[in-house]
Amino acid sequence: STWGHFLSVYFFSPEMAAADVTDWGKWDQKTQTFHAGQEWQSLDNYVEDFSVTTSALGTPQSGVDAALEALAETCHYPAQDFEPALTDLAQFLWPADFEQHKRRLFLGNGASELIDLVIRIGTTVGGWKPGVEGGLQYKEYERSALASGYHTVAHDDPNATLVCIVNACNPTGSYMPVETLKAFIETQCRDGCTVTVDESMQPWLGPGWREDSLLSQAAWIRRLAETRRIHVYIIHSWTKLWGCCGIRIGSCVAPTDEQYTRVKRRQIPWSVNACALAFLSAAARDDAWMRETWAVHPPWRAESKRVLEEDFGWTVHGEPWTSWLWVDTG
Repeated sequence: STWGHFLSVYFFSPEMAAADVTDWGKWDQKTQTFHAGQEWQSLDNYVEDFSVTTSALGTPQSGVDAALEALAETCHYPAQDFEPALTDLAQFLWPADFEQHKRRLFLGNGASELIDLVIRIGTTVGGWKPGVEGGLQYKEYERSALASGYHTVAHDDPNATLVCIVNACNPTGSYMPVETLKAFIETQCRDGCTVTVDESMQPWLGPGWREDSLLSQAAWIRRLAETRRIHVYIIHSWTKLWGCCGIRIGSCVAPTDEQYTRVKRRQIPWSVNACALAFLSAAARDDAWMRETWAVHPPWRAESKRVLEEDFGWTVHGEPWTSWLWVDTG
């Protein structure tokens, strides 16, 4: 059955939205932002973790094998230039012309490190805004913005100096095709601001995902930087697609060579360990695993949606290719 496969399920109800949470369990609400994927460790009756938006296929075995092999060399420092993993990921992102784009690509200890790095040094501190009404997107961007001294403004505030977009949006599943996304940035972002676009969930779109990604818009991004001083950073959390939350892998594409240097020089050395780099190289080359991902996720999601709506009377939101379900229980 569909429920034998692992698709993440997020529930929403008016009662949940209005709840006054007083018990945060193990979380220190003064210093931490709640994130799913933690409580499974303390459950005596644990079966599966549906709280995180990782692949229903689990983790590619090719990556696990490579990470385990790298562990045997743990007496050595990892490559500070991230090679050969950086080149392998660049070829995954831009198969035809990776060499001209790789110089703007850098890796991090999960997307969280890169989100924080870009936000801390990316722009003039002022107002930050989410890319969707109500701020219904995952909280890492808000956490980093507030920690860096920004204040939150409405999603349509024209004066924000930092704009953080998650596309496809986690958790709502809403999605802007690339031309819609470009129009949003051109009309909703002021001159001189920093824009982060999180495309972590976008590769699930299918074999043509790169053409509908900002990865295909390098010239447009460079033109925005040159003519309006709008700097657009593309961020990926690879722990989602490849189910490798435990070893933390993220990447960021800077808008220009100059902005790459500005951000990269602030990054701590060796922020990605040797096992993670080996995993990334293997996963990025595993074409068979990607083909299986595109083949099985849409029908699994469709069946999950059918069961929830027909048997429970709930409403499921999101694109038909996303790896999770946004469920309104009414």
